[in-house]
Amino acid sequence: MNLYRKLVFPLVRQIDAETAHRLTLKLLSCAPLSPATYDDPVLNTVLFGRRLTNPVGLAAGFDKNAEVPDAMLRLGFGLVEVGGITPKPQPGNPRPRVFRLAEDRAVINRMGFNNEGLEAAAKRLQVRTGRGNFLAGFVGANLGANKDSADRPGDYAISYERLAPLVDFAVVNVSSPNTPGLRNLQGREELTALLARLQPLHEKLRTPLLVKIAPDLADEDIAAVAELALQFKLDGLVATNTTIARPDSLRSANRGETGGLSGAPLFEHSTAVLKQLYGHVGGRVPLIGVGGIASGAQAYAKIRAGASAVQLYSALVYEGPGLAARIKAELAALLKRDGFRSVAEAVGKDVK
Repeated sequence: MNLYRKLVFPLVRQIDAETAHRLTLKLLSCAPLSPATYDDPVLNTVLFGRRLTNPVGLAAGFDKNAEVPDAMLRLGFGLVEVGGITPKPQPGNPRPRVFRLAEDRAVINRMGFNNEGLEAAAKRLQVRTGRGNFLAGFVGANLGANKDSADRPGDYAISYERLAPLVDFAVVNVSSPNTPGLRNLQGREELTALLARLQPLHEKLRTPLLVKIAPDLADEDIAAVAELALQFKLDGLVATNTTIARPDSLRSANRGETGGLSGAPLFEHSTAVLKQLYGHVGGRVPLIGVGGIASGAQAYAKIRAGASAVQLYSALVYEGPGLAARIKAELAALLKRDGFRSVAEAVGKDVK
């Protein structure tokens, strides 16, 4: 990782962020990666009734078109979320639309659900499952709605029905700030209607169904999401997506760009939202903690705030492909230091 920081990242910074990302995906798709290394047993956990060798996951946005899920599992992630995937292909917002904030260890993106569409992702996932290529870890799908859709709840239903047999979990993304009006689906009335639309499919298909929320929700909206998660028997909640807020602490010249802010500046606030959500649902609905994780200590803080698993993405830009392994080693040491025999024993310990 020191080699990456000192030699590789300075070169990567000379390329615009989106081009660098595409090159990374190309390399991962053809690199002869070794199988994931053995995980410390203290990291083993159970999520949605399935065993995970570790709770450190890759967040949605990295692999939008399901091109490299197994490569990311081989890098040591215990779960990988592909997408966001929309029913129809769409180009997303005009470029440039991804901006590094290196001084802040952050990223701003306004991608706008750019992806090749549902069928392209489904075909890749079908090939993967068809050859029995389930590694020790989950692969889930992040579901979005098309920008021009007249029936956004219908978009989620179409994608869930198509992908449910091909993935280990599906996440309803109603919290991206880069599709106009999408975040309105987090309101009580709108989310109730959406979940009612999905409920019959969920009962039929049984693939775990989660909702991903924004860090910018008011307290009463967080409480409403928790209530609806229990009412509709969701399998989990993901907290949180990127933020539209801009902390005064930001130093980078790109801090004024529009879009969702992720990375280090999001950590404290997203963890506070996670803790608040856990206070409402307790252990009744598993939570996945996302936002600003770049170390084992931060992953541990999310777990103690109520996360059964965690996800990261932005820190990979600055830390490189060895990040998952480092976080796992640090997390295992912290769990053992505090006398925990498993991840599950530490979940929610900081929530009163």
